[in-house]
Amino acid sequence: MRLNQAIKKNIKQALQEDIGREDITTLFTVPYHFKIKSVLLAKERGVLCGMDIVKNVFHERSKSVIFKSFKKDGERFRRGEKIATASGDARVILSCERVALNFLSHLSGIATSTNSFVREVRGTSVIILDTRKTIPNLRWLEKYAVRCGGGNNHRSNLEEAILIKDNHLRAGKFIRNGTFDELRMAKCISYLRTLSGVTVEIEVESLTEFEGVIKYSPDIIMLDNFPLENLKKAVALRNKFFPAVKLEASGGVTIKTVRSIAKTGIDSISIGSITHSSRAIDFSLEVVDG
Repeated sequence: MRLNQAIKKNIKQALQEDIGREDITTLFTVPYHFKIKSVLLAKERGVLCGMDIVKNVFHERSKSVIFKSFKKDGERFRRGEKIATASGDARVILSCERVALNFLSHLSGIATSTNSFVREVRGTSVIILDTRKTIPNLRWLEKYAVRCGGGNNHRSNLEEAILIKDNHLRAGKFIRNGTFDELRMAKCISYLRTLSGVTVEIEVESLTEFEGVIKYSPDIIMLDNFPLENLKKAVALRNKFFPAVKLEASGGVTIKTVRSIAKTGIDSISIGSITHSSRAIDFSLEVVDG
């Protein structure tokens, strides 16, 4: 993984946040010239993400630290498995320990959660998508973690694609007194079609809205919180009359419901929880030779 300047800045800020002016515990207990070897261990199984981040956390403090990884991002690991070693300046390694583990735990948690959903829909043609429900300033990393888990990325920012949601429809007066203004939508989509290379997606919350939108053939229609029966009806209508339109299911998807949603025939499922609610994976860094 290539680290851009924003990620390098995140690493610097994370170290500054954790260390402050100095790691006083290490300063007063470990002489400056001491060298150690430490091992990074997985305390539970999962899918790995963040090894280059961990390496760069140590190297931000000192390039002399020798970091050797035994697993790659995207690979599965077992409980108790040795993931990497870090050798060199004891003060540097100890002062970087928590920041390195925090990045690794968080990103591996996202990769592991994503992979659980991906594995659950195996045998279908559905792709698992993330959302923009990410921690501020960590989106690039979290979306990378989704890819490590076998998922795909939805738009990364607001300029990347057009997604007309319920608030846009209300604010833009596409819905008046509960009635959907199909003529205004037709004119809107017609104009958006003139924007070369821009994907146009529209969110709908009912079959009535879906039927009003699909006739204008946006690239994608997001079906928000549709019950299974309505998903099936939407897919059937799409397949019969508008096969080029992609359908995305979203809203309240869980590991227990994702397969039944996938089997309706929709094309993708976007899941906010894989970034905003994934449980961190537990790792430890143990000094084995001082």
